[in-house]
Amino acid sequence: MNEMITITRAEYDWLREAAEDLADMQAYDEAVAVGGEGIPIEAVKRMIEGESPLRVYRDLRGMTQSALAAASSVNRVQIADIEAKRSNGSIETMRKLAEALRVTIDDLV
Repeated sequence: MNEMITITRAEYDWLREAAEDLADMQAYDEAVAVGGEGIPIEAVKRMIEGESPLRVYRDLRGMTQSALAAASSVNRVQIADIEAKRSNGSIETMRKLAEALRVTIDDLV
């Protein structure tokens, strides 16, 4: 038997928001359990605002483009192009950069 109830739009919106909040809390708990690296909120905001994740992670690691180039064997100009979003970089390039920064490729794209 299908039972139906009627609620106000405000109640519906509140329930949807509560469900999203619960999903966020569960995702956070899972991330903490895995032991992932925390990222400062300022860095997250920079990425949300459109700054290159490569630049943000490079800054977090305290590396210059030249230092990252040396650590990853990727040309410094190529790093600059990826950070400026003039180039995406090949999968192999992104793998090298991710390895040098100790992050996953997904973190950089």
